Amino acid sequence: MRYAVISDIHSNLEALQAVIAEIPSGTPILCLGDIVGYGAQPNEVIETIQSLRPVVTLMGNHDYAVVTGDVGGFSTNAASAIIWTRERVNAESMRFLSELHPEAKLELDNTSVALYHASPWDSLFEYIYPDLNDEEVESLIDESKSRVVLLGHTHIPMRFSAKGNMLANPGSVGQPRDGNPNASIGFLTLSAEKCDFEHKRVKYEVGLAANKIRQAGLPLFLATRLHEGM
Repeated sequence: MRYAVISDIHSNLEALQAVIAEIPSGTPILCLGDIVGYGAQPNEVIETIQSLRPVVTLMGNHDYAVVTGDVGGFSTNAASAIIWTRERVNAESMRFLSELHPEAKLELDNTSVALYHASPWDSLFEYIYPDLNDEEVESLIDESKSRVVLLGHTHIPMRFSAKGNMLANPGSVGQPRDGNPNASIGFLTLSAEKCDFEHKRVKYEVGLAANKIRQAGLPLFLATRLHEGM
């Protein structure tokens, strides 16, 4: 079975729509959180995610901040976007976000899969970057007690294998930070023989998404960074 894995959409409808167009019909979807924050269309993105009926949708740290109003630890620009989003999400969107959880354990095709927005050690806030050594990879997988571990949060794609197990991050749909502005998505393939994970980059109308951020009165930096993939 093949699964589409998406994360960190951040209210970027143009990027999400472009990614959806690359997911074959009938492919189950796993969403690792941060549906809102930064971008200009939170309600539209939430409605789109709901229409996809993912197998699981996690809560990200920006989703949590929008629900709670707690912007402690966020940058000035991120905090401004969270406050802006809280003032504009409708009641249904807020209800949807408030019912999410930052981690989940699934059994997919006889394979144990652990999903975290951030990390098995801190499911909301810890950043796990691709500069991991083998010992760190094995430790993260061991902590999850699962064969496959999927993480979001960093906006940077990665994939590691260790003793027949796997740790992967699909990268960000709505705000990539690896120097490539194209939206990022992952595809997880599970079989009795092995697990595989591939990344795909998808071009979208970056300029349109950036202009909507400007027109919404959100911080200018949140628009310019989309063009840079940073």
